[in-house]
Amino acid sequence: TLDDDLTLQDAKKTEDDDKDDADLTTGGDDSPAVKVVKQIFSTAIKRGASDIHIEPFEKRVRVRLRIDGVLVEVLDLPKRLERAMVSRLKIMTDTMNIAERGKPQDGRIQVSMEGKKVDIRVNSLPVVHGEKVCMRLLAKGNLKDMKEIGFEQQTLDILNRALSSPYGMMLVTGPTGSGKSTTLYSCLKSVMTIEDNVNTVEDPVEYEIEGINQCHVNPKRGLTFATALRALLRQDPDTIMIGEIRDQETIEIAVKAALTGHLVLSTLHTNDAPSTISRILDMGIEPFLCASTVLAILAQRLGRRLCKNCRIDMPKGEYPSRDQLLEIGYLPEEIEGLKLWKPVGCSLCSGGYKGRFALVECLEMNDALRRVIIAGGTAIEIRKKAVETGMITLRRCGLLNAMRGVTTVEEVMRHTVGEDIDRSELPKKGPSTEAAEEPTAPAVAGAG
Repeated sequence: TLDDDLTLQDAKKTEDDDKDDADLTTGGDDSPAVKVVKQIFSTAIKRGASDIHIEPFEKRVRVRLRIDGVLVEVLDLPKRLERAMVSRLKIMTDTMNIAERGKPQDGRIQVSMEGKKVDIRVNSLPVVHGEKVCMRLLAKGNLKDMKEIGFEQQTLDILNRALSSPYGMMLVTGPTGSGKSTTLYSCLKSVMTIEDNVNTVEDPVEYEIEGINQCHVNPKRGLTFATALRALLRQDPDTIMIGEIRDQETIEIAVKAALTGHLVLSTLHTNDAPSTISRILDMGIEPFLCASTVLAILAQRLGRRLCKNCRIDMPKGEYPSRDQLLEIGYLPEEIEGLKLWKPVGCSLCSGGYKGRFALVECLEMNDALRRVIIAGGTAIEIRKKAVETGMITLRRCGLLNAMRGVTTVEEVMRHTVGEDIDRSELPKKGPSTEAAEEPTAPAVAGAG
């Protein structure tokens, strides 16, 4: 399957462009592999892809782009181009060994294309028929503030209260590719002032920010997250961002920092906000320390946004039944007069969707939650108390956005799970059900 934007014939006919060739070629190389790589990058950037996959098979090489969270095949190449393309990419990184084909390797490329400067993280992996290459695109200068990401006002208020605290810990959770890093960088942007010493410990540094001291960990040389954090605490920090809390040692240092007058921001891989509390306790932190240090936990996903140019009202005959809507999570009073939309597809979008929006669940620590945590409450009990005190769950956030015409119920179901609590306890206050213009989450997002 060939995409209209990118065909092998177009790649072979591509003329050299002096500006782009400064990044992509050396010595005037005009080989087919160089031109195909150049066209792949150009198409990926133009279409807002977050990842590029180059996949070798027995008789062909498949190229896919992850657009709005979904992989789309854009090119089918002859097998003979595979080794030359992979070698070209390795040369562009300056760190990967083109002679080494039996071990995974990592590298980084910087390109300027389509009017954008983009960092590209490259990973190669030996597979049966060659080397699979996966690349993550990180657009430079694409950092947005929290309003531009598209958070609801309730979420913004919670985050602003947490970030205005002189000490404590705020966590962002979610699977890989859910926008955690983008959110963390937006938080850093909001707290960065000339009076504060803002520091990060990352693996790797995804966005370089002027005015922030960023440390790239290197375990091979003994610079782990824990080692870097210990050193950082002797650097008179005000705010510390930890790219990811991976082990007990790191979280112990993070909690200590939060208790001793520092604002700590970090990420964890958990499914939702309440289960993050359980994860912290499982990593050996005492309940009273967890309750004392955590300010807020934001769980998030990135859902596909309906294309406003071609979305249509869902025909009434296609609506889920009342029982199905209740099972999904809609409240009885919302079903009467419920309006939903469906994707169609047009020349401006990808199958009826264009861009992404943030599905969020924001838990703000309060006295009621602290009592449950200190008493040894389960994740279900913590979730129940959080909802009782105003937390809007991931599923609930998605359903409200489906009512607004931002997305579809199917997309909400793809990213969220059902509730373990009585739906009548879900807060009825939420986003307006009117379809409105909203900021779009960045298409080229961080790895988190």
